[in-house]
Amino acid sequence: MSHNPLLASHELPPFDEIRPEHVVPAIEKLLADNRSAIDALVAHAEQEAPSWQSLAAPLEALNDRLAQAWSPISHLNGTMNSPALREAYQACLGKLSDYSTWLGQHEGMFRAWQALKQGPAWVELDEAQRRSVDNALRDFRLAGVALPAEQKRRYGEIKARLSELSNTFSNQLLDATQAWHKDINDAARLAGLPESALATLAANAEAKGVKGYRITLDFPSFYPVLSFADDRELRREVYTAFVTRASDQGPNAGEYDNAPVIEETLRLRHELSELLGFANYAELSLTTKMAESPQQVRDFLEDLARRAVPQAREEFAELESYAREELGLAELAPWDIGYASEKLREARHAISQEQLRAYFPAPQAVEGLFLVVERLCGVTFEEDNQAPRYHPEVRYFRILEHGEPIAGFYLDLYAREGKRGGAWMDECRVRRQREDGKLQLPVAYLTCNFTRPVGDRPALLTHDEVITLFHEFGHGLHHMLTRQTVADVSGINGVAWDAVELPSQFMENYCWEREGLDLIAGHVDSGEPLPTELLERLQAAKNFQSAMALVRQLEFSLFDLRLHHEFSTPTATDVQWLLDEVREAVSVVPKVDFNRFQNGFSHIFAGGYAAGYYSYKWAEVLSADTWSAFEEAGIFDPETGSRFRSEILEQGGARDAAELFRAFRGREPSVEPLLRHNGIRAA
Repeated sequence: MSHNPLLASHELPPFDEIRPEHVVPAIEKLLADNRSAIDALVAHAEQEAPSWQSLAAPLEALNDRLAQAWSPISHLNGTMNSPALREAYQACLGKLSDYSTWLGQHEGMFRAWQALKQGPAWVELDEAQRRSVDNALRDFRLAGVALPAEQKRRYGEIKARLSELSNTFSNQLLDATQAWHKDINDAARLAGLPESALATLAANAEAKGVKGYRITLDFPSFYPVLSFADDRELRREVYTAFVTRASDQGPNAGEYDNAPVIEETLRLRHELSELLGFANYAELSLTTKMAESPQQVRDFLEDLARRAVPQAREEFAELESYAREELGLAELAPWDIGYASEKLREARHAISQEQLRAYFPAPQAVEGLFLVVERLCGVTFEEDNQAPRYHPEVRYFRILEHGEPIAGFYLDLYAREGKRGGAWMDECRVRRQREDGKLQLPVAYLTCNFTRPVGDRPALLTHDEVITLFHEFGHGLHHMLTRQTVADVSGINGVAWDAVELPSQFMENYCWEREGLDLIAGHVDSGEPLPTELLERLQAAKNFQSAMALVRQLEFSLFDLRLHHEFSTPTATDVQWLLDEVREAVSVVPKVDFNRFQNGFSHIFAGGYAAGYYSYKWAEVLSADTWSAFEEAGIFDPETGSRFRSEILEQGGARDAAELFRAFRGREPSVEPLLRHNGIRAA
């Protein structure tokens, strides 16, 4: 092949040039180049005591060059999935896993890092460099560098297979999501749905050349049906299709079943843990987190459950009573809960997500987000229409400080075919000092799956979608406002997984306050701010069913933790049994036997949250307590904002997360602000 854009040096990925046929040759060449260069670095370290410049800096450059090729490939696989790209991506997973294992078990490289720590150059290293060296030595041990040869080989096999299984889980879930749809010609069956939802379903149908309305399992499509459709049978049908995705149940039963993937994943994770000397995968997972033991995490979750479950039961009893008396539903089924909850919310607070949409046109919400960040962090934003992009709807922005660029990000807001569901932030480039002395600026991908614009009207977001936007941008700020120049501790790198949600959850608070909403909200037609009466109703409804929402998160967290702590080789039956037992303990809503939630639980089977889903609640304790400092001083208080930026956002993983929190708050974290913000009376 002549020119391969993935091998050329670029400030930003050349998305307009990248083709699936470039992927495998580029990755193969980079891996071969890296292996040769690493062996040369080790040979040099054996001759001369290694320094940062002779060992760490060139290795960082090699890692970065590989990351700059793989990052756009991985991102395109998640946002522009196609058969050709999927095949190329899959073909590289084993190669990358083999390389990662080879490097992690490279005894010569391990000795070189040890020599750097124990040698004369150690005293010259700054705090971030020392942290990076310590992390590297830990990671060598976690990669099995000290294992006998046969066990090393087995470790490599397991890691490669786990990488494949994660990708298979993700692909099968995407395929199952896209395999189901329901076309409806009679608009009467969609009675209750708001105009915005009907427009989305009509656009779905039009895009596929069919008449009427098309319901899919993408969030902007199925969610309004479950929340607003008066037709109970339609809600049941859509609910069933959604909760049985990629399983042995439902309309596509057995076609994309993730149960065997889950079984093999759990078995291999346990084997990997034992290889490395851990009793189970939960213990292994916690080696890179703030929490000290699985028991500490379980105690934390069960303490929250003790406080929240009684209130959640009261909330559900109230919903049952309302549904029986006002909606004529003698018994609430799972497909009734969203519908009845919306009706009760409207009855009690005279507000619904749908009512608020007109005040959150997507362009205004994005502009408001930027204004909030400008006031909080003292930076400005500038769009670059010339940057290469991978889809016409994607936008690229730079963050400026004193008029100079310090970071950039891609903004990809809307759901589309070939794009995996959910919302996420990922790295495109990491901030680091290059070997030529220049500073590489951080670049982020910010991806959501919001309802698309229809016709010439802007997309109108729900308040929940605005919260999601702020959440992901909080991750982005952590990545982009870092001051670190060592890649391994720059931005979100090296940050304990159960602290990494702090900035994202912190940013959500601005979506509830008058000062924040005055920047974020503006009526789509008149531009008027959110009326005081509507704001008061929104704030009054903030903790509507908050205990039910909290115990739902505790259900996911306890299931994940116990699955990785108590089981070695669970079958699909064991997995279901455990989920049922956890639900029995903390869930308050009705269950159905065919629900296969676990088969779509991407966070733990295709993401980085295995034995770590509790991190959302753990970090929420930190974020709620951090926000309480702003409540005391003023939510845009310059001094508090400056300290938040310098003590939390800029530090990356250069210092321990608990130490950073104490530096900002002046004390240990308290759970009370979390309970208060969630309206849990036990506070």
